[in-house]
Amino acid sequence: MQTPINPFKQALRDKRPQIGLWLGLADHYATEICAGAGFDWLLIDGEHSPNDLRTILQQAQVIAGYPGVHAISRVPMGHGHVGQSLIKQYLDLGIQTLLVPMVDTAKQAADIVRSMRYPPGGVRGMGGARGSRWGRYPDYSREANAQVCLLVQAETRQALDNLDAIAAVDGVDGVFIGPADLSASLGHVGDPTHPKVHAAIDDAIKRITTAGKAAGILTTDEALARRYLELGATFVAVGLDNNLLMKATSTLAAKFKG
Repeated sequence: MQTPINPFKQALRDKRPQIGLWLGLADHYATEICAGAGFDWLLIDGEHSPNDLRTILQQAQVIAGYPGVHAISRVPMGHGHVGQSLIKQYLDLGIQTLLVPMVDTAKQAADIVRSMRYPPGGVRGMGGARGSRWGRYPDYSREANAQVCLLVQAETRQALDNLDAIAAVDGVDGVFIGPADLSASLGHVGDPTHPKVHAAIDDAIKRITTAGKAAGILTTDEALARRYLELGATFVAVGLDNNLLMKATSTLAAKFKG
């Protein structure tokens, strides 16, 4: 058995737009509904959702049954906390692409790259478990480094100040802009649509793509999503499962209770 090629990473290199959906319900049954919808990628959220390693594994296994859909997972860490052991566990589950929040400096980004790679390029502990299909991918330890994909989140004023250096780090495949946290960091708490926040996001996308890296973002606003794609963003999440459920149930209840 051959170590699988990471199709999402290849799509970013080819500059093919990848449309995704956020998974926050932490449930593999709900994940399967989303997996059949036709998105290019699904983000299993380990930061702001009640996921643990087993629920992430269950959802990744479900997504694997739907060709053309790539499982990404967000690691609950940030602001310089590298979390080498946690990154190792996520990769050992077989998650090829990780999203790491609150990356503020190029050094933090470089440390995360090392955590995701086996020696000599990194410090990831040997023993790939499900990632290597328990040794059934015989060359996994030599081929995995080329297939892991790192997306780092720039969502603070400090990250914007260091954005060019972060994007220049070898091993960072994409930079994801977090509008909510970024707006708070810029002094506009709860207002990610503030004109200064929009201007900062537009500028960030241009700087990331100019550096030759993929730019990503999450927005539930269709017009904004299309604008970011036009600006050159490559991986764009256009909704969240819990938000879709909240809106649909509230709308339905209001029809009869309003």
